[in-house]
Amino acid sequence: MSGTLYIVSTPIGNLADITYRAVETLTKVDIIACEDTRKSGVLLKHYGINIKLISYHDHNESNKSDLIIEELKSGKNIALISDAGTPLISDPGYRLVNKAVSENIEITSIPGASAVTSSISISGLPISSFVFLGFPPHKKGRKSFIEKIDSYDETVIIYESVHRIKKLLKQVSEILDNDYEIVICRELTKQFETIYRFKSSDIDENLDKIKEKGEFVILFSKIC
Repeated sequence: MSGTLYIVSTPIGNLADITYRAVETLTKVDIIACEDTRKSGVLLKHYGINIKLISYHDHNESNKSDLIIEELKSGKNIALISDAGTPLISDPGYRLVNKAVSENIEITSIPGASAVTSSISISGLPISSFVFLGFPPHKKGRKSFIEKIDSYDETVIIYESVHRIKKLLKQVSEILDNDYEIVICRELTKQFETIYRFKSSDIDENLDKIKEKGEFVILFSKIC
C-alpha cells in the first residue's frame, strides 16, 4: 500500500505560527521534502523534530518528484514543506502533487500560514473576491504582467522581492492607467512587520519610506 503525501504549511516568519497538527505530522512522517534543508532545519530543531530531510526546489523538482513518488509507492509517508507558508503558492510542488494524483496516492493538506491570506486579512481592501498573480517576471514579460492588473476589478495580490520592490512601484506608476489603493505588507508576522498604505498616484512621494529589507506582498484595489 502506498504512503500518504502531506502538504504541510509552515510559519511565514514567527515560528509560533504552526499548528499542532502540522508539528504532529512532521514528527510522524518518514521523510520531509523541503526547499532549503538549512532553513527548514531551524524550524524542525525548534520543535524537536528529527526526521530525514531531502531537498526539493525549483532546480531539482522534476527529478526529485519521481524519486519521492517511488518512496511513496513503497509505503513511506512524506511531508512537503516550503521555506515559509503554504507549499505550491509561488513555491515548488505542482509536479509532485500532479504525479501523486496520477498514481492514485493519497494527498492530505495540513493548512496553516500563508502570506496571501495574512495580507488580505489586514489590508482593509475589498476581499469578497480577489486575484493572486504571484511574482512578476524578472525581465521579459514584466510590463505585460503589470498591465494585467488593470484588467481586473477585484483586489489583485502579488509578491515581489526586496531587490525589485521599488522598481516595481516605479513601473506601476508609469504603466497602470487606473488609480489604485495600494497596501504593501513587509516582513509579515516578524519583529519588524510594516504595512504601507497609499494611492498609486502618490507612489513617488512614498517611495523613500519603503525599507528595502525582507519579503513583500502588494495588494491593489481599483479606485472607482
